Amino acid sequence: MTSTFGALGISADLVAALDRQGITEPFPVQSLTIPDLLAGRDVCGKAKTGSGKTLAFGLAVVERVVPAQPGRPGALVLVPTRELATQVAEELSALAKVRGRTVRAVYGGTDLDRQTSALQRGVDIVVATPGRLIDLIDRKAVSLADIGLVVLDEADRMADMGFLPQVEWVLRHVGTPHQTMLFSATLDGDVDHVVRIHMNDPVFHVVESDRVDVDDMEHRFLAVHQMDKVRVAASIARGAERCLVFVRTKRGADRLAGQLEREGVAAMPIHGDLRQSARERALRDFTDGKLHVLVATDVAARGIHVDEIDVVVHYDPPEDHKAYVHRSGRTARAGTSGAVATLVLWDQERDVSQLQKRLGLSALPLTEVFSNDPRLADLAGWKDEPVAG
Repeated sequence: MTSTFGALGISADLVAALDRQGITEPFPVQSLTIPDLLAGRDVCGKAKTGSGKTLAFGLAVVERVVPAQPGRPGALVLVPTRELATQVAEELSALAKVRGRTVRAVYGGTDLDRQTSALQRGVDIVVATPGRLIDLIDRKAVSLADIGLVVLDEADRMADMGFLPQVEWVLRHVGTPHQTMLFSATLDGDVDHVVRIHMNDPVFHVVESDRVDVDDMEHRFLAVHQMDKVRVAASIARGAERCLVFVRTKRGADRLAGQLEREGVAAMPIHGDLRQSARERALRDFTDGKLHVLVATDVAARGIHVDEIDVVVHYDPPEDHKAYVHRSGRTARAGTSGAVATLVLWDQERDVSQLQKRLGLSALPLTEVFSNDPRLADLAGWKDEPVAG
């Protein structure tokens, strides 16, 4: 793999900006894709969350985008969720500033008139959720006539959420010959259809498989008692720098966040019924390290892309092995290690055993624990022998 961004073809001013952020060595997805992206090729990258793909396409977009006319951006990044739109826009803005380029995130749940005004003043790079972008196009607030660069980020998530018809509508309305970059954890089914129909002789780069790798993270399956379950989660959270806790429902997220607070653990929920400002504040505080624990539903968590989450807790076990992979992939990101704990009640043991088999983790024991077990404070250093009480 190429060891510097300069050797990949990134310009000196952007390399210097990366240096100031302490980013000096490319991740594999960056080494593989950047040369083809800079050459103007359509690129299809299979890479899981946390592999560094945002910086890969972000550098290429900033290098190649042309200054925009009012209401006619030069580059478009489509993402599945508003949280991801915000995060991608922030990461691109730091690079774009070096070139005097502008970036704007547009997504539902925020002021349409304000977004319209910003676009009509002129934005070089638009990061958008598909539905809101179509609303803006319908209002004649933005034209795709000058788009020269299109990025489809987390295409598999957009497929899972039913957004691909909207994505394809957008792609059909991009006016100029353009370069398309698609990144996805999987490239089958509906995503493969988009690749075949809407990409021009793409070059494929497979970076990492979308499977749980026991070498990347420590997996713990913990048998807990209903009355002690919240306290077990609190004990795990106290031993973590950043802890992401998954529950099945929005109401469950609100309830558990309040229960953890009563246990002395700073926690906030994140789900679709919260006001956008509350979601953004929770995510910002969690990213900045001000908030210890985030309690999320599966849908809300699709927009969470925070490095250095050291523990993921499946407070409610996931529905299937795919959900386990997506949830657990929030830790052990970008070359770091992490721990994953699944809390299992007595009537969930059979389902979790089947889950372990599908994941290739059936050799791992289901260990009964209580909230005063000192091992909960250090899941990564866990020893399987019981602790005397």
